[in-house]
Amino acid sequence: MTQEGDLDSTVRMRIRSLRQARGWSLDNLAERALMSPSGLSRIETGRQRISLDQLTSLARALGTSIDQLVETVNDDDVVIRPERDDQRGLTTWLLSRGSAPAGVTVAKMRITDEAHGPGADQLGVHPGKEWFTVLSGTVALILGERAIRVETGQAAEFSTMIPHAIKAHGGPTEILVILDHDGQRTHLHPPA
Repeated sequence: MTQEGDLDSTVRMRIRSLRQARGWSLDNLAERALMSPSGLSRIETGRQRISLDQLTSLARALGTSIDQLVETVNDDDVVIRPERDDQRGLTTWLLSRGSAPAGVTVAKMRITDEAHGPGADQLGVHPGKEWFTVLSGTVALILGERAIRVETGQAAEFSTMIPHAIKAHGGPTEILVILDHDGQRTHLHPPA
């Protein structure tokens, strides 16, 4: 089947699934979308092509958008691939990918104790707060002059106006972190 055929089939399945999830019959959705039940049946079964006008009416009646009905399906919407920064000893998996509240990024990070290169020993400052929990290993949270150990299963929250750095202590560590916009820009993008 062609990619266009796959998408067409997926759109039809989405329409039928959304209708059924709402407990609506063909007649119920057809009435809401201002179309005939037989026309809707032919659309759902693939015996009739969907026009843009029909797609617009169906999306509106189903309480969704055309974009969501025709969204392509590929592995990128499911598989989160890591981004590696060997210079900073950091691997990041962006978990939120647009689904988190506005301005917040959720990421899993693997930090090695071998961080080196420019900026490896610098402390950062930016507006906001950060939160993380340690999934494995031990983190050395540097806050100004203090070095605080955060162990597996523990969490930390701190003002990012305090000069800070998050480093592995005694071996690689993995954390789950919530960053605001300024934290995302500072921690997830290597310095220029």
